[in-house]
Amino acid sequence: MVTTFYPPYHFGGDAVFVYRLTEALAARGHQVDVIHSADAYHLQHPAEPEIAFQHHPNVTVHPLRSKNPQLASLSAHQLGSPAAYARRIRKILEEGRYDVIHYHNISLMGGPGVLRYGRAVKLYTSHEYWLVCPTHVLFTFGREACVERKCIQCTLHSRRPPQLWRYTGLINRCLREVDCLIAPSNFALGKLREGGLKAPMRMLPHFVPVPVAGGEERAHPNGGRPYFLFVGRMEKLKGVQDLLPLFADFRDADFLLVGNGDYAAVLKVQAQGMAHVKFLGSVHPAEMGNLYRHATALLTPSLCYETFGLIAAEGLSYGTPVISRRIGALAELIELSGGGLLFNSPEECRAAMVRLLTEPGLRDTLGQRGHAAVLEHWTLDVHLAHYLQIVHSAGQE
Repeated sequence: MVTTFYPPYHFGGDAVFVYRLTEALAARGHQVDVIHSADAYHLQHPAEPEIAFQHHPNVTVHPLRSKNPQLASLSAHQLGSPAAYARRIRKILEEGRYDVIHYHNISLMGGPGVLRYGRAVKLYTSHEYWLVCPTHVLFTFGREACVERKCIQCTLHSRRPPQLWRYTGLINRCLREVDCLIAPSNFALGKLREGGLKAPMRMLPHFVPVPVAGGEERAHPNGGRPYFLFVGRMEKLKGVQDLLPLFADFRDADFLLVGNGDYAAVLKVQAQGMAHVKFLGSVHPAEMGNLYRHATALLTPSLCYETFGLIAAEGLSYGTPVISRRIGALAELIELSGGGLLFNSPEECRAAMVRLLTEPGLRDTLGQRGHAAVLEHWTLDVHLAHYLQIVHSAGQE
């Protein structure tokens, strides 16, 4: 596995997915090496991670560290190659004699140039839109989902240096080394093709752990009072700022928010005076199941194009409905599962919240549909069956 972020040196759900896939392959007898950038993590978080992760004995982790993390990461960003990390990455990949090299987020540790390293079946999972968007998220000027490409202006607006190599055809030249480019939804696949990528592509949804039936009963996390739940990074593109005004006069349920991020301070100011809006910060993964299970619904108000909706699928796995903005892969996930309600405006979101609180049986019906969809489409076993099929097919070509 080659990726910029890997637990515990990570910030979002993409790295957690890579961790889960790595651990699952290791548990089935595969030897898995992981190359990741501790430097990139420390650019935003100088201290060591607060939460520890265990690694299977079959997993070997190779963290990339340098004396100057900022320079090393910036050089990879600007040159589109491993730069300061080149010697070490090449040594690991070329001496490892791997059957498969699976790339994930390579933005700050290798750029497209790292795709040329090593000899094996090569897969690339596009967890976001970095291959077609310098800011990763197709969110124009930090305001709205991208519908018209203005990449240089948008990059400068986000206070990032432009990557001139993006205009040389480097990405498609390096993608010739990749046997299969994997997108986790049909929506994401379409956006990658629309962006001009030339590579064999397959759609393979992510997976989520399925809760054990009849698990230990635990106390209601909100003292028995109904609540809606948000889980994710506190960033403007996640859309929480659109929902907070709803709770100014909506007192029939609380709003619990899990996660941290640069936008958290703004959101807390916006929520001043709302005692029923509670910011929980980081929550240990072992505690998340109880929060999902008891929520009236999970709210996913993203303003950007998600590539899958990992948090939404996790909520559905606990039989918790999802109220989601009608955009990107989130809409695809809700429509496929039948496990939630979609909205186009905050007013429609409020109406959906009221329905779940007042219509008898609606929450259970949606939750059961969502859980059934997870079992059919988004379990580890379903994912690995298709994943290994892709590996086998690529190896035969």
